[in-house]
Amino acid sequence: MKLVIASDHAGFSMKERLRPWLAGQGHEVEDLGAFNEQPSDYPDFAGAVARAVLEGRAHRGLLLCGSGVGASIAANKFRGIRAALAHDTFSARQCVFDDDANVLCLGPRVIGEELAKVLVTAFLSVEFSGLERHMRRLAKLKEIEDSDR
Repeated sequence: MKLVIASDHAGFSMKERLRPWLAGQGHEVEDLGAFNEQPSDYPDFAGAVARAVLEGRAHRGLLLCGSGVGASIAANKFRGIRAALAHDTFSARQCVFDDDANVLCLGPRVIGEELAKVLVTAFLSVEFSGLERHMRRLAKLKEIEDSDR
C-alpha cells in the first residue's frame, strides 16, 4: 500500500523506526517530515499528509505528535480527510471498517513502539465495509463539510 507518514518533533523518533518497518512489510512509504527533533508544529505535517492523501499520492496516511490529539484535530480540518486517533486495536480497525478513516494518528508519548506497530497493522489490514448504515453516516458527514463552505 502507498502510505505517507509525518510527525512533529515529538513523534520524530517513533516515525524514524516505523518508516523502515513499514517498508519491510511491503508498503511504499513517503516521509513528509519532520526530519529532525527540532521543535516543529504538528499542523504543518497534518496538512502535508492530508494533501498527499487527497491528491491520491497515498492510499492512507500516518501522523504522529506527542499525544496524537493535535495531529488528529489538524488533519480533520481538511475536507475529505477522516483522521482517527487510536491507542487500541479495536479503534484502529473500526475507524476504517465503519468510518472509512484514511489517516491514523498516534501519540508516541502515550503508546510505545510495539503497540504502534500493532495499531498500524490493524489500520492497514482492513477495508471500509461499505454497509448501508455506514454509507449513510458518511453522507451526513459530507453534508456537514459541504454546509461549512
